Amino acid sequence: VKLPVQLNTRMNVAKSAYRVFSANSSAACTELAKKITERLGVELGKSVVFQESNRETRVDVKESVRGQTIFIIQTIPRDVNTAIMELLVMAYALKTSCAKNIIGVIPYFPYSKQCKMRKRGSIVCKLLASMLAKAGLTHIITMDLHQKEIQGFFSFPVDNLRASPFLIQYIQEEIPDYRNAIIVAKSPAAAKRAQSYAERLRLGLAVIHGEAQCSESDMADGRHSPPCVRNTTGHTGLELPCKQQAPFPGIELPIMMAKEKPPITVVGDVGGRIAIIVDDIIDDVGDFVAAAEILKERGAYKIYIMATHGLLSADAPRLIEESAIDEVVVTNTVPHEVQKLQCPKIKTVDVSMILAEAIRRIHNGESMAYLFRNITVDD
Repeated sequence: VKLPVQLNTRMNVAKSAYRVFSANSSAACTELAKKITERLGVELGKSVVFQESNRETRVDVKESVRGQTIFIIQTIPRDVNTAIMELLVMAYALKTSCAKNIIGVIPYFPYSKQCKMRKRGSIVCKLLASMLAKAGLTHIITMDLHQKEIQGFFSFPVDNLRASPFLIQYIQEEIPDYRNAIIVAKSPAAAKRAQSYAERLRLGLAVIHGEAQCSESDMADGRHSPPCVRNTTGHTGLELPCKQQAPFPGIELPIMMAKEKPPITVVGDVGGRIAIIVDDIIDDVGDFVAAAEILKERGAYKIYIMATHGLLSADAPRLIEESAIDEVVVTNTVPHEVQKLQCPKIKTVDVSMILAEAIRRIHNGESMAYLFRNITVDD
């Protein structure tokens, strides 16, 4: 039976339709979603996300999503666990409502620092990836993962966008005399990211080396203890107390030498320069404040901090305001309007443009390569 032309056209439209939802219950967290939908020229999907009196998360989708591709934009506020639960519940609600594809737009991926085994802990980032897949997500768009290898935790595609083009543009347009600047890594671990900025801006590179205190990873956790060998008597069968000894009698395993932290030094000349410290996340600002003081002592006359995700927890605004830091520049992957009111040194760069373009390209089945042009393996 041949369908009428009008009905057939409606079916084609429905097949290619997509909707954009926000899974945040907080109004402050929906600002990025509104900017993205404005750029896309679509309306934000109708849904209600709220917390019950006992703090349970409830999601009510107010329109049909059957057979459609759905994008869920979820920005992560200070209440990380609530935001994760909102995302999981909404994804599962859309899955059970017969959505065709459910794509999560998570600019800042939470728990990304817990992506390695620490002592007897767990790799929480892997757990979260499994939970998102189970809830129904089929694809994720994120930005500047703490470690690129996190993409391997997922059983579905992950697009890890970069914020560096926007931050580099800010440096070129908003920092006077940026040609007299030097890019600084606050630790050797951040040197690769700093090198990427330095090479693109044709600037010098400096690295802060050494620590004033022992890091958690260097604390003894008991793993070097020799195994427990139990001695038992033959005639009574009673087990004697555990006795610590070497694995094999007469053999001693080589012991790893303990690390000795050198005094804090700056590798590179920052005298008379503008120092620009780059990193992916700025949360506890203690390290950044200490780095700024060292750079000031070495002769830097202005200090900028550039980071993708401005979590700025606890007393971060006050500490920044009282420090030698002149300006902190972050993107709007994480809402921080309250922190900006507390500290005028905090500036924001809008990245909704690249997120909207990623959504458009994925929906239309276009290549994402354009968004990763000139991005190398080390970036």
